[in-house]
Amino acid sequence: MQMKTHVMFQGQADDALALYRLVFKALEVRVEARYGAGDALPEGAIKLATAEFAGHALIIFNSPPVHDFSFTPAVSLYVELDTAEALETAFEQLSQDGQILMPIGDYGFSARYGWLVDPYGLSWQLSLPHAG
Repeated sequence: MQMKTHVMFQGQADDALALYRLVFKALEVRVEARYGAGDALPEGAIKLATAEFAGHALIIFNSPPVHDFSFTPAVSLYVELDTAEALETAFEQLSQDGQILMPIGDYGFSARYGWLVDPYGLSWQLSLPHAG
């Protein structure tokens, strides 16, 4: 049995994946299938990609039809970073043109923590675990 997180974009998968690769050097794209000439999205756009991110499998899908739904912050990617500097850098990059739900701070359950929605609508919780 395996579990993977499936994230569906509506035409923005290429831009989103470029941002995630910039922010998280540990994100490794394993497979990329792209739309061809005459397909529903422009030729060369990501159709489906699979990625490995800190031991977790992601499926990135670019849906041609526009849906009446998108991501919800109730489900998010929770990432524990190794340093406060890495957390702050990732938070700044992901939240640019997005929405900050909880600014970086000490909320008691984490040494540093921030919650945001990136410009493509995906919700991220970034945490620096307590030492020990």
